Amino acid sequence: MEVSKVFETAVESEGVMEERFGIVVGVDGSPESHAALHFALKDAVRRRTAVRVVSAYVPPEYWAVSYGLTALPTLEDLVQDSAEVGQEAIGAAVAADPELGAVPTEVIAVPGPAAKALIEQAKDADLLVVGHRGRGGFKSAVLGSVGLHCVLHAMCPVTIVRPEPAAAPAPVEEARPAFVPIY
Repeated sequence: MEVSKVFETAVESEGVMEERFGIVVGVDGSPESHAALHFALKDAVRRRTAVRVVSAYVPPEYWAVSYGLTALPTLEDLVQDSAEVGQEAIGAAVAADPELGAVPTEVIAVPGPAAKALIEQAKDADLLVVGHRGRGGFKSAVLGSVGLHCVLHAMCPVTIVRPEPAAAPAPVEEARPAFVPIY
């Protein structure tokens, strides 16, 4: 499995943070993965460790067979797109909570299925964090396939993070005519 190290940030904070990546988090651009990244960065501040952001991509050979494509995206394009997803997610998390900018991070792009990539990258980590993406009629109760695979096979603890529920729109009161008694 070829891993492309695409982006790295490290902030010197007088030896407070470790150099190793104690937390691994999967990011795919979804709201669930943004919530997982935010959780991972907050936990990294608490643990004083670094975060490895993993973005898995499907190799071009899969696209050709599955979709009958003749013009395949290049491997470089897939790696760059995966890197941008991770970079944008980190940027959004830091914009929402500037203290998270002090956490050393590394974004890597890994070919293959997301669950397998995350488990491999987390083999020496203290924690693996993924977003909750269950599907079906019991969406809130059913764990997604990547999360379930990670929980069952990871060599470290796994945290499944749900995104914050969207705020319900305020109820709209209908304009009612004033009560007029009829005599």
